[in-house]
Amino acid sequence: MRGPSSSHSAAALRIGRLARDLMGGSIGRAVIDYDPNGSLVTTHTSQGTDMGLYGGFLGWEADDERLPEFQKHVDASGIDIRVNYLSYGAKHPNTYRLELSNPTVTHRLTAISTGGGMMELIEIDGHPVSMAGDLFETLIFTDGSSSLEIGGILPDTLEDTVVQDGLIQLRARQGLPEPILDKLRALPGVREIAVLHPVMPVLGRKEIRVPFISCSEMQASAGGRPLWQLAIDYECARSGDDEEAVYAKMVKLLGVMRAAIAHGLAGTEYEDRILPCQSGNFSKMRAAGRLIHGDVLNEVILQVSALMEAKSSMGVIVAAPTAGSCGAMPGAVLGTATILESSDDEVVKALFIAGLIGVFIAHGSTFAAEEAGCMAECGSGASMSAAALTFLAGGSLEQSLGAASMALQSSLGMICDPIGNRVEAPCLGKNVLAATNAVSCANMAIADYQHLVPLDQVIEAMDKVGKAMPHEHCCTGLGGLAATPAAREIEAQLEEKSRAGTETEVR
Repeated sequence: MRGPSSSHSAAALRIGRLARDLMGGSIGRAVIDYDPNGSLVTTHTSQGTDMGLYGGFLGWEADDERLPEFQKHVDASGIDIRVNYLSYGAKHPNTYRLELSNPTVTHRLTAISTGGGMMELIEIDGHPVSMAGDLFETLIFTDGSSSLEIGGILPDTLEDTVVQDGLIQLRARQGLPEPILDKLRALPGVREIAVLHPVMPVLGRKEIRVPFISCSEMQASAGGRPLWQLAIDYECARSGDDEEAVYAKMVKLLGVMRAAIAHGLAGTEYEDRILPCQSGNFSKMRAAGRLIHGDVLNEVILQVSALMEAKSSMGVIVAAPTAGSCGAMPGAVLGTATILESSDDEVVKALFIAGLIGVFIAHGSTFAAEEAGCMAECGSGASMSAAALTFLAGGSLEQSLGAASMALQSSLGMICDPIGNRVEAPCLGKNVLAATNAVSCANMAIADYQHLVPLDQVIEAMDKVGKAMPHEHCCTGLGGLAATPAAREIEAQLEEKSRAGTETEVR
């Protein structure tokens, strides 16, 4: 993806693409309502929500090279976009309420961003739905006057059929053939049919059966298999792909991570950011012997910095687990692997281990800073990478899980308070903190330090802490460092700069 935030950029883009499909590819007007009780009122213009959502309206992918200049493309498209701040009782901090229209139809939808680029459509035209963007969704809008006789028309490959008064939802891993859609359109009572294409990289399936969903379940079924193999087993069961295909996808992700690091180290520039390129000077000071000695830590800091600078310059990164924490886990794993001279195969296996810890966190808590502060992002990244680093250093499965537990224990309560509403500071420092925390916890685990609390219980504690955190400390720009006089001054300077740029464009 490109953009500062996976919750606000990638997920918004996916919501926008589903909205575009709902409108048959033609959006003339979009009215967007954000609830002030959530996070988007204060962050939608500064953390990439507008960029992502409008890019989705245009049908783009999350890594599209046009995203940095999205506004000119939106202007050229002629879409009339209005944004309102309205209190409507949104229960989730990342709630999008949209009214979309063109000369033919009008639709209303509500969606939420759930963290790490994941999202869910929860309502369409007043009908409750649950769409994660991982299937083809064929929506049949009816006049509600009678039930439709569709049984003889539909193929037997559907994953699910949901029937409501006025809406029938057909879910499948493949789009319905046009002849079948024509037959459905011809039925009495059918007002409209919309086909929503998948926006997630891994498709869903009917009655998915994964071998485990928590750390304790995994341990009970491990059977002596290494942690990386258990991770591949899980991913094969979840995706339906074979081991070779799953492994190949991780190799591709590793390539994206390495390219992002190279991008950052080459030096980056981007007008709308508050931190300059700093990784280059760190590299110079290290080469000159000016830094405190520590090969692994300094390599990790360098690669974390490079990744964060690539993100902040709109380069392509992997949200692992999120864009705001994109430096922590990849920087820790690839930085440590550089010093250890690990093989590519070892690095790929380490990334699978990190991903598996992420599965447990996603199941038991959240990756969204809007729900649980930065412990949901950098804390998760620390836990994921601690397990991976323990493997790279030759540790056992039990030691990897102990390292993951200790790293997450050390992260509880970390708030999300981005200065100037930009995902740069203190985000960079927190990514470095998460990565170096992972290195420390991996070494402690290998030395058999006792973690005392099982990982599942730490994740449960994390979830409870997140639910107890004040709204101001969850990526709203209303608390912590974001509310200091210095941060407010930076925010004012950014707004003045933005206004000046707009005036120049108008002239």
